[in-house]
Amino acid sequence: MSFKLREYREPDFTQDVFVNAPDASYGVVEKDGVAPENYHAMSIYPEYFKVNGKWVLAEETRMDCVPIITNDDKIDVVEFRRLKVGDKVIVGRTEDAKDGIYLYPNGFQTEEEAQGDVFAFRSGRSRETSYTKDYENLYELLKYEKEHGYIVWVLGPAAVFAKGARDSMASLIDNGYVNAFLGGNAVATHDLEAGVFGTALGQHVYTQESIQNGHYHHLDLLNKARGAGSIEKLIENENIQDGIIHACVKNNVPIVLGGSIRDDGPLPIVYGDVYQAQDAMRSHVKKATTVICLATQLHTIAVGNMTPSYRVVDGKVRPVHFYTIDISEFAVNKLRDRGSLEVITMVTNVQDLLEKLAKNLVE
Repeated sequence: MSFKLREYREPDFTQDVFVNAPDASYGVVEKDGVAPENYHAMSIYPEYFKVNGKWVLAEETRMDCVPIITNDDKIDVVEFRRLKVGDKVIVGRTEDAKDGIYLYPNGFQTEEEAQGDVFAFRSGRSRETSYTKDYENLYELLKYEKEHGYIVWVLGPAAVFAKGARDSMASLIDNGYVNAFLGGNAVATHDLEAGVFGTALGQHVYTQESIQNGHYHHLDLLNKARGAGSIEKLIENENIQDGIIHACVKNNVPIVLGGSIRDDGPLPIVYGDVYQAQDAMRSHVKKATTVICLATQLHTIAVGNMTPSYRVVDGKVRPVHFYTIDISEFAVNKLRDRGSLEVITMVTNVQDLLEKLAKNLVE
């Protein structure tokens, strides 16, 4: 089947409610990092603000951040920590246009969906859900996005604990289905451990056999990496020829690894400053048209909170596709509890998923 993006239907701004609405009000920042009272906080959906008589879309947005009016009457959306004295922060907490603020959640909804039944069995997503159609949709989506989009992957270490999954993910990188790779210290450490020792957390990545003194392997890997000073030098020194990090380096795919308090080592590439990590992650999320998160609850929530339901590309509004996939039903539903509602959840083994993706996408 041929993949086609959902079309976006703009609001009809000729309606009286929009024509008669006042300009959005704003307050001026008086102290760096502090928003004025009654600031407006953003959602994951398209939001429009009336500025000097025109309805303006916030083209790059992030949930729980604040909109500011720029000198050229556009809308920037920034974290509170980025607010500067003099910034004009839009204030008001209505969303129905009457105060110059309009939240528009249904721009990609078809008429059939709008008229669907309010009550239906198994409308949620759980381990009882059939995901066959989701797999097929994902294959077609990735084929489309390889040519037209920016695909961001967020991986936990479960993606490298099995040889088949690790090889499959590397194959997807080699074949252009990955534009940026995000994760933490563990996923990269164990991938590189497999490249040097053939193990992940001391278990052989194919037989799952625990190797004698294998619990030293990830520490030895970290020590080698820190001695080398960079991932690139480590790969050269240890003659690593396979794996996810090797494929990223070989194909110039950006890697962003956010550190955590529990990290050992960590790898030289890991961001120790949480806000530097956030900035680096968001630099890719801002470009993302599809995000796929595998088996990492905390990094999935972090990226999910940065990812809106839409993106403006070449002047057109298009949807952002967001997948979260885990063997745990609790883990995939956690993101929905955080407000990131525009997400497709799949309860499955991510190792099997990666092998299926590679089988269906890589010639």
